[in-house]
Amino acid sequence: MATSVDATLDGLREAMRNSLSGAGRGGGVSGGGGGSGVFRRLVFAAVALFLLMLLLRPTVAYIEPGHVGIVINRAGGGVSPQPLGPGFHLRNPLFTQIQEYPTFMQTLVLTRDATTGTGRNDEINVNSVEGQPLSLDVSMSFELDGSRVPALYQTFRTDVQTIAQGFIKQAIRQSLQEVVGQEEIAAILGPKKAEVVTQTQVQLQKRLDPYGISVKQFTLNEFRAPQAVMDAISLKNVMQQQALTAQNELQKNTFQAQGDSIKAAGRAKAILTEAEAQAKANDLLSRSLTNNLVQYEMAKRWNGQMPQVTGGAMPMLQLPTGGKTP
Repeated sequence: MATSVDATLDGLREAMRNSLSGAGRGGGVSGGGGGSGVFRRLVFAAVALFLLMLLLRPTVAYIEPGHVGIVINRAGGGVSPQPLGPGFHLRNPLFTQIQEYPTFMQTLVLTRDATTGTGRNDEINVNSVEGQPLSLDVSMSFELDGSRVPALYQTFRTDVQTIAQGFIKQAIRQSLQEVVGQEEIAAILGPKKAEVVTQTQVQLQKRLDPYGISVKQFTLNEFRAPQAVMDAISLKNVMQQQALTAQNELQKNTFQAQGDSIKAAGRAKAILTEAEAQAKANDLLSRSLTNNLVQYEMAKRWNGQMPQVTGGAMPMLQLPTGGKTP
């Protein structure tokens, strides 16, 4: 509340004591009457200033940056709806009290690990849709709406840390149970983890918004389920991966067989087309072969000489070539 003011006043009092001590020693050395009068006036002024500061000290409160001050009326026990902003503020020390509250961003870490500094197990325990117990390590960053801090204090009558470890922690557990309780463990660990975190933050904000608490970030840090369940999920994942691999291999072989069939059909069609073309060519050729065409082709190729050898049923005879016989 007024820590800085206390430190300043203590420093001023210490400086005055040092000044008075030095003035006393100086007066003793000079020994003059004028010096004694000056010393008395200095002492009187210092005492008056000291008394004034003692009187003013309870009437001044200093609010640190990032905080607001809650004005508590001691006479009636009520809380002023208007908070005090950072800086110096005058107050009536007999009838009012100032409670300082932080409005800067804070982070609440709830984990099973004792190294977080709380010295206790703060994990969140919920149940999945299968009824299996789950333990979660989570963290939440939040801010307080400064204008609504007086109402928050009037509701809980305690500090922010106590509210966080009590009401806010319970709100986190209820929100997680609403969301996680509708999902399977395998889905939370896999494709729906981000969705679970988002939905939990939405539910959490609905619970905290009436108290001026703004959820800036919610994180699911660690997820623990019974070992038997985790083993079953791991086995299922392995089997699904193997089935997917076999399906991919089958699909690959199917595509390859279809490709081979298409290639074979193409080759057969090409051969058939070639055979049909050859048959048509032969048919056309056979139709064009007439006796006159054959005799014409033979005449074109005859060189004018008669055959030298004849065969058949008759004995083969050497025909004369036009030379003399021996």
